[in-house]
Amino acid sequence: MQTVIFACIHNAGRSQMAAAFFERLANPELARAISAGTQPGERVHPEVVSVMGELGIALSTKKPQTLTEELARGATWLITLGCGEACPNVPGLRRDDWPLQDPKGAGVEAALRIRDEVKARVEALLAREGWGRGAS
Repeated sequence: MQTVIFACIHNAGRSQMAAAFFERLANPELARAISAGTQPGERVHPEVVSVMGELGIALSTKKPQTLTEELARGATWLITLGCGEACPNVPGLRRDDWPLQDPKGAGVEAALRIRDEVKARVEALLAREGWGRGAS
């Protein structure tokens, strides 16, 4: 079982979207996702809840969480999402950075664009690693 951590600062937008898409699209026997942040917010951004809800993905009950050593134990990948120098570092994990705009306060149109880019990147990761729903 491969574990991918999607991380941003507040764990209230991009990382929540990425983990939700990953969980929907990945073969659950091969890989799973965790989302976390270095300074978690109080809740998932309302615009993120709204645009993900349009696709039938409910994030309103998700609570941002802190990226801890315990949470990262056993993970394979750390994918950071546009947090620049403030992005976390977890030694020993494969690492990638997806430099995406923060959807907080960006408006619905921007949140839709960010959502679609996150989904495309998750789909590409799953295809590259062979973790998609059709994989075994």
